Amino acid sequence: MTAPELDHARRLVDGASRIVALTGAGISTESGIPDFRGPQGVWTKNPAAEKLSHIDDYVASREVRELSWQARLDHPGWWAHPNSAHLALVELERQGRLEAILTQNIDGLHQKAGSGEHRVVELHGTMADTLCLSCDDRRDMQETLDRVRAGESDPECEICGGILKSATVSFGQMLDPVVIERAQAAAVSCDLMLALGSSLTVHPAAGLVEIAAGAGAPVIIANASETPYDDLATVVVRDPLGEVLPSLVSR
Repeated sequence: MTAPELDHARRLVDGASRIVALTGAGISTESGIPDFRGPQGVWTKNPAAEKLSHIDDYVASREVRELSWQARLDHPGWWAHPNSAHLALVELERQGRLEAILTQNIDGLHQKAGSGEHRVVELHGTMADTLCLSCDDRRDMQETLDRVRAGESDPECEICGGILKSATVSFGQMLDPVVIERAQAAAVSCDLMLALGSSLTVHPAAGLVEIAAGAGAPVIIANASETPYDDLATVVVRDPLGEVLPSLVSR
C-alpha cells in the first residue's frame, strides 16, 4: 500500500462515524485459522474437503459427517486468540464509531477480542453450538464433541435421533432472514464500509458491499487477493490486516 493510499484510507476512517465492517476468513488467518480459497487455504490444499461444507453431501453421507466431526474436534478455532486486526475493531467500537461487524466467520474471535455481542452479526452462524436438522434442538458444541471423543463417530440428536451439525450455514442452506435483514440495514445506513479479509465471492454476504456503495458510503476493501468488488472500492488494500488496520483506526 502506497503512502498516498494509506493517507486516503486514514482520512476516510477518521471522517466516519457510522462504520460497518464486513469480515471474512482473512481476518483470522493471523490467528492461525486457515482460510478456504487462499494459496494456503483448506480447499486449495484439499479440494475434497469442500464437500464437508455442502449440506446435501452432509445429509446424504455418513462418511462426510464422520469426517466433519473429526474436523470439528481439531478445528484451530478452539485454541485461537484474536489478533491485532480484531482488536482494532474493538478500538473503533470504544471510540463510538463502529455500528456493526457483519462477519462471515464462525470462530467467535470478534467476541473473544471484546467486541460487543450486540454489534457482531454472525452471517454464517457459529461453531460454538450444534443444531439438529430435524427438531432444531440447539446446545453447546462441546457436549457433542465429548461424545465424539468417547467413541461416537456420527452422534445423533439426543431428543429425536436426527442428524446433528454445527450451527453454521453450509452451502445449500439459506441464511437466517432476520440476520441478513439486520446486515442489510447496517450496510444501508453506514457512512463507511470496511470489507476485511473476504474474497467477496459468497452471496448474499458479498452483496453487502454493493448495498453500502449504492447508498453512498465509501468502501475500503482490504484483502490479500483481488475481489469482484474492487472496482467499487474507494481504496483497495493488499497489506496484512494485522498491520494496516491498527494504523487506520488509531487516533
